[in-house]
Amino acid sequence: MGAVLCRIETTWILKSVNRKRKVFVHMKDHLFSDRVFCKKLIQLTAPIALQSLMLASVAAADAIMLGSVAQNSMSAVSLATQIQFIQNMILMAFVSAAGILGAQYWGKGDVHTVNDIFCMCLRYSGAVSLLFFLGCVFFPRYLMMIFTNEEVLIDIGIRYLKVAGWSYLLTGISQCYLAIMKVSDHASQTAVISSGAVILNIILNAVFIFGLFGLPAMEVQGAALATLIARVAELLWCIGCSLKKGYIHPEPRRLIRGNALLAADFRKCCFPLLGASLFWGVGFTSYTAFMGHMGTDAAAANSVASVVRDLICCLCNGISSGGGILVGHELGAGNLKRGKLYGDRLAKLAFLCGFLSTGIMLLATPVVLRFVKLTDKAGKYLVGMMIIMAIYMIGRAVNTIIINGVFAAGGDTMFDMYSLAVMMWCIAVPLAAAGTFLFHWPVLVVYACTCLDEIGKIPWVMIHFKKYIWVKDLTRELPQE
Repeated sequence: MGAVLCRIETTWILKSVNRKRKVFVHMKDHLFSDRVFCKKLIQLTAPIALQSLMLASVAAADAIMLGSVAQNSMSAVSLATQIQFIQNMILMAFVSAAGILGAQYWGKGDVHTVNDIFCMCLRYSGAVSLLFFLGCVFFPRYLMMIFTNEEVLIDIGIRYLKVAGWSYLLTGISQCYLAIMKVSDHASQTAVISSGAVILNIILNAVFIFGLFGLPAMEVQGAALATLIARVAELLWCIGCSLKKGYIHPEPRRLIRGNALLAADFRKCCFPLLGASLFWGVGFTSYTAFMGHMGTDAAAANSVASVVRDLICCLCNGISSGGGILVGHELGAGNLKRGKLYGDRLAKLAFLCGFLSTGIMLLATPVVLRFVKLTDKAGKYLVGMMIIMAIYMIGRAVNTIIINGVFAAGGDTMFDMYSLAVMMWCIAVPLAAAGTFLFHWPVLVVYACTCLDEIGKIPWVMIHFKKYIWVKDLTRELPQE
């Protein structure tokens, strides 16, 4: 009897191993055997991921440099930059809509319509940038009071916003240029521009914050001034590149008047993205505000954890943007079957990226603790936050790549707003708010509540993915002027 059971168990193990081997080989064949797919994805993903990494590096440099000066300076700037975070969420809707339609029309070979999309994006983004500039420069106290009731943090944040607010006037315009470069086969140039601006920003951060080369030490105002100069350089660089042969630059007459049919398509893509961006942006800002209201130690730990999260998310951001452009090109060209195949491959990559990000987060925890100057209490908070985020990263990677990349490529933009309305605003935000203001839960429990939404969305996302609603050609025949 024992021998029979042993043979049965051995047979079951061998079958299980063979099944796993077949799954791995099947995934390998689909993900890595198609050299054309891999080459295109790397060409798009690598520069975009590098661009995302460089942008996140600015926040990391601010945190390290200001953290070495004073914990409160680091915390205040982290809270103040949440205003730009909200601005970026709104701009992201316009820029993403331009990227979705632009990728499909570029795949179709319709350059004139891509230029119309570019000009439309510039009009919307310029108006939003102006509003945030006015708020930050003229009403900074009221904005800081949203995120903290600590007067010391408010005062430091005001000094930062009065200078940095001028850079917010330029951000939206340069983002439009970079978005159009990505979809028109110039993704590598966007990485060069963003990397150059970031390197300039980091160098100027050190010069102005610490007062190098005989300059006075300006601390938070120095960080803001460095950001402003870098944004000016970035915009001028974008404009200069767009005037070269093979690049798209906005035509004056298209800036003034638009195409009614195209505008309707743009709004159809943009409004759900705007709703989702606001849901996500305000929700994420609320999480930061909750930490800000739980004391300076919690705010400081959250500031560092946010920087690390943004750095590690660069990989999934790159795959999301690059993969979305790749799928969009195929769908716009009418290759729906190939677009669907590419989407399936990106979904598998999303899970691989998620587990890889979890490992990186855990490995990075002891390294991060060596580079920041925190109180003992804030340090303990940071360790707990990093462990919680390690699990959160699986959901973040999967949802970012599939929702923002694959779904968006085919114009399936409503799902993101619905999922955020339920998972973030009906579950995560109310729980975190109740824990902060009503029940006074421990900091790490509240922080865990803020991470529930990404993990909870995974089953919902995969069910929607398998419906293949996103496999759609959004282009139309438009009259050319």
